[in-house]
Amino acid sequence: MIRKNSAYPLQPPRERGTGRAFALAVVMHVLLGFFLYHGIHWQNSTPAGAEAELWTDVPDISTPKPPPPPPVAVAPAPPLPDEQADIALQEKKRQQQEAQRQAQLAEQQRQQQLQAQQEAEAKRQQQLAADQAAQLAAQKAAAAKQKQQQLQADKLKQQQLAEQQKQDQLKQQQEDQQKQAQADAQKKADAQKAAAKAKAQADAAAQAKKLDQDRRARLAQMQGMAGGEGSTGEGLAKAGTGSGSGGTATSPGYADKVRRRVRPNIIWSGDTQGLETEIAVRCGPSGTLLSVAVTRSSGNAQWDEAAERAVRASDPMPVDTDGKTPSSFKITLRPAG
Repeated sequence: MIRKNSAYPLQPPRERGTGRAFALAVVMHVLLGFFLYHGIHWQNSTPAGAEAELWTDVPDISTPKPPPPPPVAVAPAPPLPDEQADIALQEKKRQQQEAQRQAQLAEQQRQQQLQAQQEAEAKRQQQLAADQAAQLAAQKAAAAKQKQQQLQADKLKQQQLAEQQKQDQLKQQQEDQQKQAQADAQKKADAQKAAAKAKAQADAAAQAKKLDQDRRARLAQMQGMAGGEGSTGEGLAKAGTGSGSGGTATSPGYADKVRRRVRPNIIWSGDTQGLETEIAVRCGPSGTLLSVAVTRSSGNAQWDEAAERAVRASDPMPVDTDGKTPSSFKITLRPAG
């Protein structure tokens, strides 16, 4: 396991034998103090005095002199106090030298142990550095391998994405073709429906026109028979986006009133070229719409429906100068623009 320097700083190894060396040093100091104490105390003591008796032989002339006795072995004299002190000092010196030698030997051993520990620590640091270098190389190799695998995976993913996009485009094209076909079919059906509706409206308009012409003819005949001319009217004239004609008599300004009422309700954003629709309107005296019908189609069913909605949204219709709304009239509508 690699130790981080910030969390576990490197420290010198703990010395071995420190306690034992300390104990030996204490013992040697105790012994040295003991010998110093007794040496100084012995040197300070007063030596005991020695007594000796001297006898002088008085020669006896009358008595013959006996032969001298044989020599007695004299025991060696005990060492003098100075010699004992020297011996003690020499012993003390020897002990001090022995203690110093032991201390030097212990110090050498400690130095050797410390050097061995330092060498071991250096070897451990070298091994640790080698392990770290190997681990770093392994990590770099693993990172390079992972990067290569990631590049391969990304390349494969891009290929799959390109294939998926190609399939989606093909599918979208197919869907667009189907939608286009459906739209064409719907457009064709709408065109057929609009043509049929326009034809029906044209037939209805032609029928209504024929009925209107017949009604006008009968009305003119009746007016001719009555000799009156004041009851005829031109109806609503074409003007702007809306106008009308036929029906009951109206004042000259009524067409503008109808145009101003219907124009804001026209909602149309398509083509405006050549569109014109005629709508027949029946109203009550107060302007309430009773019926709205397209009498002449423009050929565009959507515009016809927009024109019809605009007329229906204009309910009620404005009243004329006499305070009443004409009972029936026609409005011709064209898109603005």
